[in-house]
Amino acid sequence: MSSSRPGSPTWAGMPDGAEVLPVAPASSEDSEAAGLRDRWMRAEAEIANVRTRARRDVDAARLYAVQKFAADVVESVENLRRGLDSLPPPAPGEPASVTSMRDGFEGIERGFVALLARNGIERVEAVGVPFDADLHQAMAEQESTAPPGTVVHAHSAGWTLHGRLLRPAMVVVAKPHPMPADAPHRHRAPDNQHFERQAP
Repeated sequence: MSSSRPGSPTWAGMPDGAEVLPVAPASSEDSEAAGLRDRWMRAEAEIANVRTRARRDVDAARLYAVQKFAADVVESVENLRRGLDSLPPPAPGEPASVTSMRDGFEGIERGFVALLARNGIERVEAVGVPFDADLHQAMAEQESTAPPGTVVHAHSAGWTLHGRLLRPAMVVVAKPHPMPADAPHRHRAPDNQHFERQAP
C-alpha cells in the first residue's frame, strides 16, 4: 500500500514513499517579462504600420507633386487642339501652305501628347461614351439620335495623372428622347366607355 506524507498528493503507480511536489506559481518577474514582451511586439507592429504609411505618402507626393504644372501643360495642349479645329477642313485644291501648317501643328500635338503619356498624363476621349460623373462635367444637353446620356460633343478632353483625374472633360450630353404626342392617350379607354361595378 502506498504511503505518503499526510496532506501530499499521490499518483497511482508511483513507488512507495514518493511525493508529488506542488508546482510553484509564476513569479512576478515572469509576469512582468511577459507584459514587456507583449508591449514590445505591439510597438514593433505600430512602427511597421507607420513606415508603410510614410512610404505610401512619399510615393503619392512624388507622383502628384507636379499636379498643378500638369494641369497648366494640358491647358496648352487643349489650346493647340482648338487652334487646329479652327482651321478649315482639308479640301481639294487648298493652298499648300495651309496643308503644311495643318500637318505641322498636328505633328506637334501628337508629339506633345506622347510626351505627356510617358510621364503619366493621359488624355481621356469622351465623345460616344456614356456620361460618367467621375470623368465628365456636363455643360449642356441636346437632342440627338444617340442613346440618352451619351456624350455627343466635348468642348475639351478629360485628362488623368497616373490614373487620378486631373481635369474633367467638358461635354454635351444627349437628351432623353421626347415622348410621342399621343403616348399619354395610347392606352386610355374611350371616353364613352365606363367601368361600373356590377351589382351582385
